[in-house]
Amino acid sequence: MILDNKLYFKGSLLLYGLLVLFSCKSDDVVPTEQEEQQEEIEVAPQDRLPQVFIDTKGASIVDEPKISSDAVMVVANDTVYQGNLGIEFRGATSQGFPKKSYGLETWDANDEDTDVALLGFPEEEDWILYGPYSDKSLMRNVLIYDLSRDMERYASRTLFVDLTLNDVYQGVYVFMEKLKRDGERIDINRLRDDENSGEDVTGGYILKIDKTAGNNLGEGYNDLNSITSLYAPTNATLGQQIHFLYEYPDAEDITMAQKEYIATYMANFEAALASDTFADAETGYANFIDVQSFIDFFILNELANNVDGYRLSTFMYKDKNEKLKMGPIWDFNLAFGNADYCGGGASNVWAYRFNERCPQDFWQVPFWWDRLLQDPAFVAQLQERWTGLRANLLSNAAIDAKISGYVENLQDAGAVDRNFATWPVLGTYIWPNNFVGDTYMEEVDYLQNWVRNRLSWLDSEISTL
Repeated sequence: MILDNKLYFKGSLLLYGLLVLFSCKSDDVVPTEQEEQQEEIEVAPQDRLPQVFIDTKGASIVDEPKISSDAVMVVANDTVYQGNLGIEFRGATSQGFPKKSYGLETWDANDEDTDVALLGFPEEEDWILYGPYSDKSLMRNVLIYDLSRDMERYASRTLFVDLTLNDVYQGVYVFMEKLKRDGERIDINRLRDDENSGEDVTGGYILKIDKTAGNNLGEGYNDLNSITSLYAPTNATLGQQIHFLYEYPDAEDITMAQKEYIATYMANFEAALASDTFADAETGYANFIDVQSFIDFFILNELANNVDGYRLSTFMYKDKNEKLKMGPIWDFNLAFGNADYCGGGASNVWAYRFNERCPQDFWQVPFWWDRLLQDPAFVAQLQERWTGLRANLLSNAAIDAKISGYVENLQDAGAVDRNFATWPVLGTYIWPNNFVGDTYMEEVDYLQNWVRNRLSWLDSEISTL
């Protein structure tokens, strides 16, 4: 099915007979200050971003539950998906932005989950349309996830797309995988509710340090939805605690025996790390964790100076008969110098020392990272890994090439101009911007220069730990 060679979305689905009448209610999401007639831009079909069209059939999208919608996905004039999607708002703080992000599920005709391979990604049912808004480079999450996978640490696969919702163009989005247990995502054993003893109960588990959204059985953090650490975060001044939320099995499905197992495992790990013999190869922390996964997680968060790093959107998992691993990384839209609080904009501070800068913040960094860096063996492995990565995957040239590639992709598609015509935020402070560029390329230049300064600072600091 051939689309018009001009990327002009108003009424496009009517033209192609893919969807019928779209409607926009007053409470639907509509881009602010969008012009009725956007400039038509000639773009070759092969240069266009994949196009995602969603029609909610007159219903309003809410935070929860998902509502049924008709969806069409088009790549270079070819319709690659046409079917039913469940859609809802997603995110916490970001829900306050006018450009929303969405959680999606591929559904069958009866609104039941069904696995589908979308836009070249392995088949699954859960997906995300992330809408970069305060990140005016549009690429921070894409960059760090690509770097993680280059390091052979799974991170969500991503793809820039254009989104049209209810016949209204919404801008550049990142289509991505939701983090979940799956052979092609977080590849751990499926833990059934009858596996409650012996080696069966040892995995797999996914925990996260995060806000309670999506895990809030009961009020706040509680025994139903999380494990509470027995160790106070370093430098915290208001009695803050660290909580490990049940992600898989989730709080509604995990059994009491499974809770007891993973809670005991986490307690034993933290006790070993806090002990006087924490660095002992046989009895110390290394008996409980996959050290290399912790090192790579540390490197990725420090590379980006992720202001939320270690304390929010922080995942970890434990497979059957395996040690605890850190990751996958998640949610770096405020990283790479894009936050103006608690040192988030600086290229010359340690992200893991967040508690020193903001000891009164409710969400604090666990004591783990300070303690691990007191072990010469951990530091030596970190230094060796950093040196190897800087010679290749994390070299200045390699990261510059990725950023330049994203820019070329977006500009060749005409997507940058259309996005910022729809969301005119260039030159405007959007919380929590540390830098405000007047043009898109100023935003990109800031990101590139910030990364170069960060790499130089880390070279010096890691070598002298």
